[in-house]
Amino acid sequence: MPIPISQMWTVATYVLKQKLEGRRRYPLVLMLEPLFRCNLACAGCGKIQYPAHILKSELSPEECFKAVDECGAPMVSIPGGEPLMHPRIDEIVRGLVARKKYIYLCTNALLLKEKIHLFEPSKYLTFSVHMDGQKKHHDFSVCKEGGYEIAAEGIKEAVKRGFRVTTNTTLFDGADPQSVRDFFDDMTGLGVEGMMFSPGYSYDKAPDQQNFLGKEKTKELFHTILSNRKPGWYINLSPLFLEFLMGLREYSCTPWGMPTYNLFGWQKPCYLMQDGYADTFAELMEETAWAQYGPESGNSKCANCMVHSGFEASAVHDTFNSWSGFFATVKGTLFSKYPSKAAMERLKNPVKPALPLVQIEKAKQEEGAGVGA
Repeated sequence: MPIPISQMWTVATYVLKQKLEGRRRYPLVLMLEPLFRCNLACAGCGKIQYPAHILKSELSPEECFKAVDECGAPMVSIPGGEPLMHPRIDEIVRGLVARKKYIYLCTNALLLKEKIHLFEPSKYLTFSVHMDGQKKHHDFSVCKEGGYEIAAEGIKEAVKRGFRVTTNTTLFDGADPQSVRDFFDDMTGLGVEGMMFSPGYSYDKAPDQQNFLGKEKTKELFHTILSNRKPGWYINLSPLFLEFLMGLREYSCTPWGMPTYNLFGWQKPCYLMQDGYADTFAELMEETAWAQYGPESGNSKCANCMVHSGFEASAVHDTFNSWSGFFATVKGTLFSKYPSKAAMERLKNPVKPALPLVQIEKAKQEEGAGVGA
């Protein structure tokens, strides 16, 4: 089931309105983080490393509504942490649905079956389930055995109840393109509306700093995965952003396209970097030194970034900013196979697992051998 026409129309008319009003900078999606605490401790996550008193804190529904109204973006993504751990998450969602915002509630789905009765199916609400690949890879990535099965059961339950469901996947160095393609088949079989994915970003606080992708590896990985695409895959990303990931086009970062509001206020400059906070959305937009960010700025922290939160808005802007961008989007939508013999050949080559995974598997084998002795 593809994205509802009403959502695509809402986003399209919103962007065109900004263009007609001459706004150079405008938000597309508000990243609303009502809490940082989580029931997982993923090695690539920089959000759960805060001290205990911060992890115990949370935004009130009223604070969330104020931020949403102030920002004005047509879509709201609710990451974290784990949003389903917020004791008033159902109130927050109901308030945003009443405002006719398209909501992507990001969850690892460990609590989804337990909490799903708190919500009602709506075209405005999508559960965006964090799935990092097939079973073995997902469980390793989230540092929890059995996590894949729990999440898959949560997806099945949500689909059965009539909720919109997508998946959200972060890919790191060592990802096997063929396994990722098989994972797309698996998720399609579960009945998800669409799939989102992005290369990992090297959070300063992330425990594992070894396996974030550089730009050239990112392009090769996604070119291999997304070439020779299957028609049954529904991908919930702009066709031009997908071409950007594949190395078929270049974009500058649009850090203001997906602004973040969390416990500390409006985060400068984007969801992934913390260079201070603003008290209001207007202050964020007007006083952030935007030229200091993005790969073209020379900022070392941005050098290898190709993530969705920085470049999807750039692709959307391209779609509506020129006839060439618009026709490229139409072409990418209608002709999405992207045939490539080189990509097919790369799929035949086995990929070595990331070093930490090799070390963990070796340690398990040695531990087993010791017990057997």
